[in-house]
Amino acid sequence: MKLLMLGGTRFVGRVVVDDALARGWEVTVLHRGHTGVAPAGADVLHLDRTDPVALADAVDDRRWDLVVDTWAGPPLVATESAAVLKDHVDRYAYVSSGSVYRWGQHVDECSPVVDAESTSDSDYDYSAAKRGAELGVLASFPDALLARAGLILGPHEDIGRLPWWLQRIAAGGRIVAPGVPDRPLQYVDARDAASFVLSGLESGLCGAYDVISPSGHATTAELLQACIDVTASEAELVWIDFDRLAGAGAQPWTHLPCWVPQTGEWAGFLESDTSQAARAGLDCRPIGSTVQDTWEWMRRESSLRDDRTDMLPPQRADRPVHGLPPEIERALLDD
Repeated sequence: MKLLMLGGTRFVGRVVVDDALARGWEVTVLHRGHTGVAPAGADVLHLDRTDPVALADAVDDRRWDLVVDTWAGPPLVATESAAVLKDHVDRYAYVSSGSVYRWGQHVDECSPVVDAESTSDSDYDYSAAKRGAELGVLASFPDALLARAGLILGPHEDIGRLPWWLQRIAAGGRIVAPGVPDRPLQYVDARDAASFVLSGLESGLCGAYDVISPSGHATTAELLQACIDVTASEAELVWIDFDRLAGAGAQPWTHLPCWVPQTGEWAGFLESDTSQAARAGLDCRPIGSTVQDTWEWMRRESSLRDDRTDMLPPQRADRPVHGLPPEIERALLDD
């Protein structure tokens, strides 16, 4: 197989390239060269894909079997890219997001999605941007595979969710553990998402799939205990209910990564039906594997930096900072 990867130097895109190379495929990575380097073994095209003329000149008369796009900016860019590549590739996959569903109405792939425009040049609204990109891709590739990923974890994470938990727990002491221990989580390891997308493209899979584990594949307690185990930490988990968390100003999802309460506006979140993706081949590895491999990757990355006291890898500038502020943590633990 010949794969064209749009992006491919960080997190999901990087993992897709690694997987494709491991399969023995010919891989071309098209990126600007601003956020990293492509894995060894991949052919590289350096250009700014936001310029459709430059993209058309770069692909010239080349052809690929498959293309994967992870674009998360203005939908117009994904739309124009798909239009340029229409006569250069056979199958198209777009890594989208579960955020395309209307808030509070997501049950499965048949749930209603947000309104969006494929030609919008704004990414102010992430949900509309991802849905707009889906529409733009479908305009050129009606049989595209839309991989609507949920919470993505694993090595190369540049969002800071699991890395924050690992660094904080590695530091030891009393740790704020949110909600109840058996709160079901729902996530996908980036490597499992990549495998699903590439195998799906190869087999002719098309349409929308919620690429995320079954709800309860892990619990909050299992996630945090895995962090304790892999870091050999003597941390003590202090379970604090939602009312106390909210009273102290602790925000679900950002201050307390990967976690939200099960009631109120968050009811049903992390509890969607993902059986369609499972039937199509999505296989999710255990939480211990994801945590262990992420920790080992963090340690390798830290060893290459001057400041080795900070285990957190560089974060994307277009995402909020994750982690519980120290002053809120102190207030909760001292209460």
